[in-house]
Amino acid sequence: MPAEVKADYLRVLIAAGFKHIDAVSFVSRSAVPQMADSELVLEYLDPPDDVEIIGIVVNAKGAERAVKTGSVQTLGFPYSVSPTFLQRNQNQTPEESLEELETIGTLAYKAGMDVVAYISMAFGNPYGEAWDIDEVVAACDLLSDNGVTQISLADTVGLATPKQVSDLVSDVLAVHEGIEIGVHLHARPDQAAEKIRAAYEAGCRRFDAAIGGLGGCPFAQDALVGNVATEVLLAQLKELGAELEPLRPLDGLLAASAEISRKYGERVQ
Repeated sequence: MPAEVKADYLRVLIAAGFKHIDAVSFVSRSAVPQMADSELVLEYLDPPDDVEIIGIVVNAKGAERAVKTGSVQTLGFPYSVSPTFLQRNQNQTPEESLEELETIGTLAYKAGMDVVAYISMAFGNPYGEAWDIDEVVAACDLLSDNGVTQISLADTVGLATPKQVSDLVSDVLAVHEGIEIGVHLHARPDQAAEKIRAAYEAGCRRFDAAIGGLGGCPFAQDALVGNVATEVLLAQLKELGAELEPLRPLDGLLAASAEISRKYGERVQ
């Protein structure tokens, strides 16, 4: 997808009223060529100062690239309670990952930037590794010790039940009152509302979502398990009585998302 198209889409998001956008990644250009043009995307976009642009990084080199743009306000770091996922996703052991996070945190602090950490596979994984809530709470402890004050619990492959979402969010919030805890949910369309409700009623007030549910995880092994759709999230939060920022109608964004999926989505060769 050309950088101009990405920038145009981000511009439409901003025009609709979104103020916190996970927009770019500064990872290996050879491993993820789709995101190799992040600097160019931000140059075309020239985001306004009142919009938080989040850039995903997995090591110091990526953080340095993000800092250099002058447009990224928050560095997003993917951690995981799954050693297998860490190795596959960013070629790191848990120990190496925390070492990189410490360096990234220092770079962010010097640049006046924030850091948000994502705990991938927070609700289980397809690798058969041991998992329990205490392990996720302990991971939050490790991240907090590294200065992270925003943590997003990721249902990376859409395994979580509403009860698991409720239990995990409740337990993490009970231990980490000073940290902003969010959820990054993946779900089949017919299961999304229940998971959103479970997280909200457990006290979560930070939610990640994607217009039209665009994107997902290659490890999900189910084409219907994608990101929770922003429009579904907003409708459910409104039904729950949440206070929401005013947004313009999303029709244009939904059309743009569908067109991107049609034009640039995975093709069968």
